[in-house]
Amino acid sequence: MQVRVGSVRGRAVVAVALAAVLGGCVGSADGDEEKATGSAATAGGKGAGRTATPTVRGGSIGAAGSGCELPVRFDIAEHWKAEAIDSGAESSKASKGSDGDLSGALAEALLRQGPVTAACEIDARPAGRVGFLRVWTGKPGNADAGGVLRQFVAAQGGVGKERYHSVTTGGGLRGVEVEYLCTSELLGESKQETAFAVSTPGGPVVVHLGGMDTEEHDAMRPAYELAKRTLQLRQ
Repeated sequence: MQVRVGSVRGRAVVAVALAAVLGGCVGSADGDEEKATGSAATAGGKGAGRTATPTVRGGSIGAAGSGCELPVRFDIAEHWKAEAIDSGAESSKASKGSDGDLSGALAEALLRQGPVTAACEIDARPAGRVGFLRVWTGKPGNADAGGVLRQFVAAQGGVGKERYHSVTTGGGLRGVEVEYLCTSELLGESKQETAFAVSTPGGPVVVHLGGMDTEEHDAMRPAYELAKRTLQLRQ
């Protein structure tokens, strides 16, 4: 389950209601507000005609003092805005809300997917797109990148046509990548999503690209490729 987590306490109940109605892939909330005036595209369907443009580097995240401190570091696209997610603090705040344990449980569901926890959200909207590049991290150990990625995808729900393959980042980290379709049973629409995972001494890292629809996903794909191409262990 994936939604914008910057205000978990205020949106948790709404997100769970959406989950109950839509089934899997609540991560499609990447652009709920904009979708009312946008053109939703199914996988293989026609969108509004916008295409991906070359990605200009806009900075780097992951190192100490950057927008998000992570076990890895990589470049982000120009105008994209990175914001760290303190999952522990968000869960704590939610658990102290008016509905107590319920809010805490909902926050945990929103902030965790399979074996990893939300750590950083890189917003494409300042660059004119509708979606996010999200980074999820796990606990240090001997976790296999492929196993972590499969659990991550399985926990999302409503997914199909997964295609896994090995990848090597520009920084020499070997990992596993997946491309898959995410389907809303109610709307009958599918959209493309992509993610890759690597293992690090600081724990597994998953980088995921969603988007409002397949058109937005494809338009943002160069930013995802930039992250993969430049990702390396944090020094």
